[in-house]
Amino acid sequence: MNIHKKNQFSQKLMESKVFKIDDIDKNIIEIIQKEPMLTHTEIAKKVNRSQPTIGMRIRKLEKAGVLKFQAGINVKTMDLILARVEIQTLNPDATIALVKNCPYMLNAFRLSGMSNLSILVVSDKLAHIDRIVNHHFRKDPNILEVYMDIITDVTNDFVLPFDFNFESCGLSTTGKCCGKCST
Repeated sequence: MNIHKKNQFSQKLMESKVFKIDDIDKNIIEIIQKEPMLTHTEIAKKVNRSQPTIGMRIRKLEKAGVLKFQAGINVKTMDLILARVEIQTLNPDATIALVKNCPYMLNAFRLSGMSNLSILVVSDKLAHIDRIVNHHFRKDPNILEVYMDIITDVTNDFVLPFDFNFESCGLSTTGKCCGKCST
């Protein structure tokens, strides 16, 4: 397959996953992002639509996975250290599975370019983040490159789900992983 056809295929694949939203949906999402505790009736007044219409649109957006309501910690205000770890791996799916299970890893992003994954890692101690990165990434023969940056400031509120039981992992004290990560 030549590069032009491959790019066309990739574009069509991405387009098939995109959910189309109109200006009313965008307005509803903007309102909910600014004031998530508003009722459907209050949102309806702001967009000049009926409450049942708003409820239907919100359910449609939720069902499509476009609109999510998520509780979590605000990384901007918590007293935790957040790191971005970029890696080049031969097996991104295995690393993503690790991220889904490790209480220290908040999320992973697939990338194009020199690195193929970017992972957000959190802990209350910098040395602990370094042990996590060494244990899970630098020692993995499928991972070719590892770069880590400590995030020093978060500009806007940044809410992510967080497992407060991460302290039960012995990696910081014994050097052994808790096993939740299945590595």
